[in-house]
Amino acid sequence: MKTYPTIEEIVGSTPLVRLQRLAQEVGEPRGNVILAKLEGNNPAGSVKDRAALSMIRQAELRGDIRPGDTLIEATSGNTGIALAMAAAVRGYKMILLMPDNSSQERCAAMTAYGAQLILTPADQGGMEFARDEALRMQAEGKGFVLDQFSNEDNPRAHYETTGPEIWRQTDGQVTHFVSAMGTTGTIMGVASYLRERNPKVRIIGAQPADGAHIPGIRKWPEAYQPRIYHPTAVDAFEPITQEQAESMARRLAAEEGIFGGISSAGAAVAALRVAASVRDATIVFIVCDRGDRYLSTGVFG
Repeated sequence: MKTYPTIEEIVGSTPLVRLQRLAQEVGEPRGNVILAKLEGNNPAGSVKDRAALSMIRQAELRGDIRPGDTLIEATSGNTGIALAMAAAVRGYKMILLMPDNSSQERCAAMTAYGAQLILTPADQGGMEFARDEALRMQAEGKGFVLDQFSNEDNPRAHYETTGPEIWRQTDGQVTHFVSAMGTTGTIMGVASYLRERNPKVRIIGAQPADGAHIPGIRKWPEAYQPRIYHPTAVDAFEPITQEQAESMARRLAAEEGIFGGISSAGAAVAALRVAASVRDATIVFIVCDRGDRYLSTGVFG
């Protein structure tokens, strides 16, 4: 009988799927293979499951926290859901702070896992305000902030799991890695691993174009730049507009059967651009979550 001790054991080992229709113009004719890593297959529905477990486990090993403690985190959605799941499994109370313009599905998922959700005013600074508020609560002794933006256990999760998976799944043939940039944990950790295996692998980050508001893709003000981010790790940046990301989310679902979120679609836009400029490449991009997390936004009609 094959069983798992807890749901934590099935985080990771997500599939890599080859694009078909969307890649026809820039894939087969140019000898390129474009691959989507389906992180929505994680139990809490996103790539952030990996970082959430890593941050909690490593904090336990250091003696920073123990079951029964209260954890606090500012989030735009996916990390909060993942932390709420991990906290439920490992026996922690979870307080999550999130801007009040976040989707209904994200809020509902967090509370379903038993987390306390505090909505902060989006018009007073959005995620920056939420991050400051989390640190204020910690200073008042209300809990322990994991701080995904500064916590090296965030990229560590991707160095230890996501990167090695991509290398194995492509038989070491990956030439380009593309990821949306939010906390930057995914792109930093994967880049570090892949570059150790092959220094020629190109790392491409998807960032929001001016005026775009894409959940999960950010360009932070200097004062709030994630401390885990190292600019030299990224070879090129692709600006993604709101319209491009939302249109691609619909196309991924309708033409490829890949129901991903808006930042995932932004990474797909960037991957297709890369494919249009290279030949004989194996391009991997992260589909970081599932599209059902965004149904109330109206993006999918």
